[in-house]
Amino acid sequence: MWQSSPPGSIYDYIRVASFSIGADGLIEQWSRRAAGLFGMSSAEVVGRDPVEAFMPAELRPDAHRAVSEILDGKEWTGLVPFRIPGENAVRGLAEIYVMPSETETGERAALCIVVDVRALRRIETDLAASQAIFGQSPFGFVLFGTDFTVVRANKRFATVFGGEADDHRGRTVDDYLARPEAERLSSTLRRVLETGDAVTDLQLVGTPPGTTGRRHWSMNLYRVHSGAGRPVGIAGLATDVTQRHIAAREAASARRNLALLNEASARIGNSLDLETTARELLDVAVPGFCDLASVDLYQGLLTGEEASPASWGRHHQESGTGSAELRRVAHASAVSDALPEVFAAGTGSGAEGAGYTGPPALGSVHRYPFHSPCAVALRTGRVEDVPGDERGFVHSTLAVPMVAHDVVVGLVQFSRTKGSESFGERDRALATELAARAAVCIDNARLYRREHERALILQRSLLPPGDPEAAGLDIACRYLPGNTATEVGGDWFDVIELPGHRTALVVGDVMGRGLRAAVAMGELRTAVRTLALLDLEPAEVLSALDEVARGLGTPGGGERSDGFGAGGGAQWPSRAAHKSREADLSEVYLATCVYAVYDPVTRRCTFANAGHLPPVVAEPGEPALLLDVPPGMPLGVGGEPFEEVEVELKEGALLALYTDGLVESRDHPLDEGLDAFRQALAEPSQPLEDVCDHVLTTLDTRHGEDDIALLMARIQGLAPDAVGDWRLPRELRSVGRARELAREQLTAWDLDDLVDTTELLVSELVTNALRYGEGEIRLRLLRDRTLVCEVWDAGLVQPRRRRARDTDEGGRGLQLVGLLSAAWGSRRTPRGKTVWFELALPDGAPAAELSVEQLLSMY
Repeated sequence: MWQSSPPGSIYDYIRVASFSIGADGLIEQWSRRAAGLFGMSSAEVVGRDPVEAFMPAELRPDAHRAVSEILDGKEWTGLVPFRIPGENAVRGLAEIYVMPSETETGERAALCIVVDVRALRRIETDLAASQAIFGQSPFGFVLFGTDFTVVRANKRFATVFGGEADDHRGRTVDDYLARPEAERLSSTLRRVLETGDAVTDLQLVGTPPGTTGRRHWSMNLYRVHSGAGRPVGIAGLATDVTQRHIAAREAASARRNLALLNEASARIGNSLDLETTARELLDVAVPGFCDLASVDLYQGLLTGEEASPASWGRHHQESGTGSAELRRVAHASAVSDALPEVFAAGTGSGAEGAGYTGPPALGSVHRYPFHSPCAVALRTGRVEDVPGDERGFVHSTLAVPMVAHDVVVGLVQFSRTKGSESFGERDRALATELAARAAVCIDNARLYRREHERALILQRSLLPPGDPEAAGLDIACRYLPGNTATEVGGDWFDVIELPGHRTALVVGDVMGRGLRAAVAMGELRTAVRTLALLDLEPAEVLSALDEVARGLGTPGGGERSDGFGAGGGAQWPSRAAHKSREADLSEVYLATCVYAVYDPVTRRCTFANAGHLPPVVAEPGEPALLLDVPPGMPLGVGGEPFEEVEVELKEGALLALYTDGLVESRDHPLDEGLDAFRQALAEPSQPLEDVCDHVLTTLDTRHGEDDIALLMARIQGLAPDAVGDWRLPRELRSVGRARELAREQLTAWDLDDLVDTTELLVSELVTNALRYGEGEIRLRLLRDRTLVCEVWDAGLVQPRRRRARDTDEGGRGLQLVGLLSAAWGSRRTPRGKTVWFELALPDGAPAAELSVEQLLSMY
């Protein structure tokens, strides 16, 4: 079929022209292409000598000889420089092929075919470059036709997909890729051919022939046009980016691992609870690292055994009976609901033998068989691979021992289900790191719990046990430590029973926090109790307590030393003494304290204050008031006396002693806190426990910033009919009168069982007051939870119990008092002394009689 050569054909590129020479050697015909090549029209050339027409003058002699030879019938091919008219220099080089011809009359002529050498060289260069790029490229180069079959492929492409480059002509994308990838590439080729828009970095995945590994390619596609602009195909440049994908996957894995470690640092260990820490580990690991996970901890760790963690599994390791007992404390799953629950409740104990039917249930105690991967991991401290689940849901599991400070505290298992990538070396390292971080937190929690329990034992031993009781007082108390991590602090309160049904109320605050402050508090509290038993006045108790506090800060509790030598004269202190003095100053204990003594007979309360906040009293129908008790200096400062204030309290009044943590905060000044406290006591008639709760919930205490101690007492004086009080003249008949008064009063109280004992002991005390005392004698009987008898006189000499000689007629009275009474003693008063004894109220059982040994001990 004939058709015209379209524009942009090969002839346009190579610039072929023709002309003819007649028998006379002159140009006879001149084509249009020749006119375009030489820049001369037919009118300018036809009829002229071709040599003279466009050849340079210096080449014309040789050219004339060549034309003559051509006209003689020779063929000739050669390179001929030519000049373009109007130009002086040689501008072109033509390759001319001359073919002799004959005219109609048989004369010799010639047909000349002319090719521009410059165009040929350019085409040759382009072809060479194209061949070099296409054939020598290290990338796969393929040219698809408009029918999307391979027109040409280079050697690199053939190296990947087999055979020679020419073997791939006519193939389609289905011959190289699986159906989903082939369809995706076909649609992309069609779009590029239709739109002309290039596609870069098209990601394809396939498996080359003869291999099993998946390869990744990045393909760039662009439409190819002819010289006239007509699309003739699609060129594709494919680059193998498998290693890049592997590196990117490893980088992504590294970033994921780093993110998991960062998340683990932020989320694991926020709690000092063992089970909570285990759950925090699984919250990080599932599903970011694995699909399933579980944590087992040694049972000995959870039960708080004092034995070393290293010994928990030692016996079982040596005997070969399996692992030590472990408890499943946490598990997590990210698998679909359609799958069986891999961590469903199992038999628990079946984990040790052939009867194993499933994983241990949450909270169950179990053992792993001795040769199982989990037991091996626990023994060796190394990560072990666990075979996949026989049902096929789990295909990769790591048993990772939880190691803290070279000691295994438990085991964590990470599992991946079908469809997830198996664990690699990076994953093993990450699993080890995650387990180690959780193990350290769990071990810290174990150590904390042990120290916490010890601290609680200490704290509870320093605070009053249970609900304190006192005669004439309804008491409620609260203690909230500021250090919630250890629950110990330096605040304390105490309720101390004193003779005569009196009660000492104490609230104190050692400056500082933690165990050190708690220990100092315990020493001061013990000292307060000891001083209270001496029945000293409140100011005297604080003075003695101040000496104790100052002694706490020195080595051995002794007096502070100035560090000077003992050589008689003043000497410079030694270096050791200087360091010792600095250490002493750094260990100074300062504390504040309020000490109050309440007498239920008179409803009077005597206060002494050592730098503490003032007591608060709320009387029925009246606003709460701060008692004006001189604060004095804190304990441990020394050098200043303490003052006493005595206050008579109304029946039903509410007395509150507290520490500064209740009313002082960074967010508001102390005055506002005190006002809020007083307002919170506006309803003192409510049950005392409710009043305490109301105060703590109402005030902005900022619990956690400081310790809080609150001691509240509602005043309930002894009823008048529970007190017998008489004054006796200083004469012998007062002994008989005292026995008579005591007998009548006990009979009125229905305490007939105590009459004989009370008469005997009252007689002894009144006789001693007459013999060794001074001034008027006062007898008082008090009935509350016990019976108390007090004999007062103006003498200052304290009675002393002694063993009488066989020849002595007296001296056995106090021995008799000590034998027959539950307790006895004496105390100084502002105007003399009081000797007292106490008897338990009868409970219906017969009274115990004195043994022979007890009676003989008086002689």
